[in-house]
Amino acid sequence: MTLYKAPLDDQRFALFDVLDAETVLTKLQGGDGHTRDLLDAVLEEAGKLSEQVLAPTNSPGDEEGCHYDKATRSVTTPKGFKEAFRQFSEGGWAGLTMAEAFGGQALPSVMGVATTEFFQSGNLSWSLYPLLSEGACHALEMHGTEDQQHTYLKPIVAGEWTGTMCLTEPQAGSDLGLLKTRAEPVGDGSYKITGTKIFISAGDHDLAENIIHLVLARLPDAPAGSRGISMFIVPKFKVKDGKPGERNNVYAGAIEHKMGIRGSATCVMNFDEAEGFLIGQPHKGLAAMFTMMNAARLSVGVQGLALSERAWQNSLNYARERLQSRSLSGPKFPDKPADNLLVQPDVRRMLLTQRALVEGSRMLLLYSALQTDIEARGADEATRQKASELLAFLIPIAKGVVTELAQECTKEALQVYGGHGFIVENGVEQFVRDARIITLYEGTTGIQAADLLGRKILQLKGVGLQHFLAEVGAFCKAHAQDEALRPYIGPLGALAKEWGELTMKLAQLIQTNPEELGAAANDYLYYSGYITLAYFWARAVAAAEKSSQQPAFKQAKRDTAAFFFARVLPRTHLHKAAIEAGVATLPAIA
Repeated sequence: MTLYKAPLDDQRFALFDVLDAETVLTKLQGGDGHTRDLLDAVLEEAGKLSEQVLAPTNSPGDEEGCHYDKATRSVTTPKGFKEAFRQFSEGGWAGLTMAEAFGGQALPSVMGVATTEFFQSGNLSWSLYPLLSEGACHALEMHGTEDQQHTYLKPIVAGEWTGTMCLTEPQAGSDLGLLKTRAEPVGDGSYKITGTKIFISAGDHDLAENIIHLVLARLPDAPAGSRGISMFIVPKFKVKDGKPGERNNVYAGAIEHKMGIRGSATCVMNFDEAEGFLIGQPHKGLAAMFTMMNAARLSVGVQGLALSERAWQNSLNYARERLQSRSLSGPKFPDKPADNLLVQPDVRRMLLTQRALVEGSRMLLLYSALQTDIEARGADEATRQKASELLAFLIPIAKGVVTELAQECTKEALQVYGGHGFIVENGVEQFVRDARIITLYEGTTGIQAADLLGRKILQLKGVGLQHFLAEVGAFCKAHAQDEALRPYIGPLGALAKEWGELTMKLAQLIQTNPEELGAAANDYLYYSGYITLAYFWARAVAAAEKSSQQPAFKQAKRDTAAFFFARVLPRTHLHKAAIEAGVATLPAIA
């Protein structure tokens, strides 16, 4: 059994000291009430729910898994999940960031990210059920009619129903242009949806009284490829007078037997002339689905942070308590039969790596979420546009890099445990298994890399990168004479300059040979990610100097920043060298 304590102090430091979230949020339209007192209270309650309700269900839920009844074609979640969802819904968490018009609390998006981290650390498998609902809510809010919002959105916001995203098919993975699910018009405004979807998280379960599937399908007159996709609302139970009625002809055909997240019902969903309703415009479903996907990609990045945080907490606790061998420089605990693991430099390396990546990722994700709030409620159009461009640039980094770093953090946590980490009863191996899926969710790391370099840099002329580099440059200039930041400003400024130059050089190379894009994209993603984290660690040092936190807390930030710059940031050299090696070093494989 593993432990979990919501990292409230670290969360507050990142939000209020580093990112000055209270100032940012209260200056936004409708943000007068979003004071630190309110936000602190929300974080406190989210931490309690995660620690007391969700965390105790994590290991048992993984061991039990979900149950599929072939006779009824229904799914039952592990013991404790339904009660946890009831408390989650009654607490108003399902509608935390949704508009009051739909029954939500209209809190900032950044608070959704901050609280979601706690919930996902508590139990990642469980958290996927409300997470998919969040994406469905965004799509209904942006693209649904007023009647559809009233009928389907309000019950999801209330936590009475849940939602899903139904994209993938057996023959169509990331290439949605290959999907075959059909939508036949009936003549009364409804459609008959027929097809099979796979890998559908929360596709069926017993937590809520209805499930609203948002399904991609083709109309009879649809053009070929991705331009012929429409999106449809398909409820598990047909809705009559606002209530679930007759069972619709959509069923779970099976649940996937997975490496991790075993408490999450990942389903094969069969639609056999199920009743559905068009949402948005015909043949524009992919654009509507991306409304869900962009928010989901940020949330998947949070999953990486959440797993890393819990793995870090447990490996640190284990290293403090585990007595084994002696320090190389002589006993540090002579009154005990052995020293603890913390006297070993390599153990400290593994733990500091986790801390640096966890806290750096948190700052990046919260900063990205703040851009979501500025994009939605900034004071003027120019401010909103800039936030939108900056967010678009950061999303592939926040998703792709953070989830990959979670692989490293959970691996290092297991390594700290040694052989005991491989034993199921100690719990840390579950984090390694659960973390594997998050690099695949909502587009693999390769897809995030291609999105960053191919779309955000080349197609969009790198406008988001320009905004970010300007911000980094302004920070370096403002702190050029700050003695506490002297070790960081020089390296950060030099890397920012190199980042811009390397990007220009790479763009010119790709114009000559498009294959260079695929050869460089993955390393460019990592390269960009490490520099981005370096910027936030420099900001953390600046914030620590002014913070009212305890001296030991502030010193830990300084120490971790120094570790990151000395031992993690040099990875950029490796990735730069790989980028410059080019496609010529990737020969054809017979």
